[in-house]
Amino acid sequence: MNAAQPLHFPRRMSRHVYVGKVGVGGTAPIVVQSMTNTDTQDVFATAMQVAQLAHAGSELVRITVNTREAAAAVPKIRERLAQLNVDVPLIGDFHFNGHKLLTEYPACAESLAKLRINPGNVGKGVKRDEQFAQLIEIACRFDKPIRIGVNWGSLDQALLARIMDENARRAEPKNAVEIMREAMVASALESAAQAESLGLADDHIILSCKVSGVQDLIAVYRDLARQCDYPLHLGLTEAGMGSKGIVASTAALAVLLQEGIGDTLRVSLTPEPNGDRTREVIVAQEILQTMGLRAFTPLVAACPGCGRTTSTVFQELAQDIQTHVRERMPDWKMQRIGVENMTLAVMGCVVNGPGESKQANIGISLPGTGEDPVAPVYIDGERVVTLRGENIAAEFRQLVDDYVARTYSPRI
Repeated sequence: MNAAQPLHFPRRMSRHVYVGKVGVGGTAPIVVQSMTNTDTQDVFATAMQVAQLAHAGSELVRITVNTREAAAAVPKIRERLAQLNVDVPLIGDFHFNGHKLLTEYPACAESLAKLRINPGNVGKGVKRDEQFAQLIEIACRFDKPIRIGVNWGSLDQALLARIMDENARRAEPKNAVEIMREAMVASALESAAQAESLGLADDHIILSCKVSGVQDLIAVYRDLARQCDYPLHLGLTEAGMGSKGIVASTAALAVLLQEGIGDTLRVSLTPEPNGDRTREVIVAQEILQTMGLRAFTPLVAACPGCGRTTSTVFQELAQDIQTHVRERMPDWKMQRIGVENMTLAVMGCVVNGPGESKQANIGISLPGTGEDPVAPVYIDGERVVTLRGENIAAEFRQLVDDYVARTYSPRI
């Protein structure tokens, strides 16, 4: 039995943009992105969190650049990351004063792999075009791509007013929600056209239109995808905490990804107080992997438990194995080819246990209530050993490690 291979759904064909050494769009894999929540002027804390996000699998990391101190810290963060052997591309997030910071701190611009600007926060009135032009000139000078990121909560009010006036003259005016969606798409596309007119190459532009409502996000990105071939960054903004944030993000992003829309992806979870920032990376990876779009780490199938599985042993083993493969994955990825496609199963009773275990590359079926106290292990569909006693978890982990070493070719 072969390891599960990612499916390949038809994808919208977009331009190819390089963000540092990471390819975005075109035929490149969908890229996982994250963002720090440290004070960027704190070089040590920011570099350490970037490193944690990168080790968790984030392929792009965005940092806030909002003050002179933050701008001055960016080259130092890049240097500290180099000392840690972390080469993940950094994206600078600019609002309101980006034109000033990038002009005053050219080393900041040089250290970043991409700039992110929000058309609604570039400037107002006559200053808007001038400050936007400054940002584009800097991007051109340092050969940096830009994400033009429109956000529901900070939409360009002049553009919105213009579209509302146009709507009022229509024979059948759209409702307020439809106008907001239209204004977001228009803001992104008009800003991209303006950037190109100022000299920014079309393969240096990525677009996003972020909202916090699932149906709004789907509608906006469908419209945006129909009207352009720029790479699109997906994300449900202000998704929320815990299960709500995960469910809402998954519900929105899965629909778009299934339709071939999206080139980079961020899950904007609110962490618990002092919570682990890397959770947003893991959720983004799991969305892509469970949809069969990419493979990042071996997947563990486990039953939910029922009256037949009153013991918590299988629950503890499933958690133990999931933790084990995530902890081992950085080394496995460096040492072994294809291990991310491995599938595992930890089942709690005889009803579906043997069948599910046979379907996985390596699976175990623990005894349920009233069953014999034995745990058969199946490898590539064949029963190979039966585990007993108190060391089942350690023995099964060793079987997993042995399977990886035996099955996946070493990288040369």
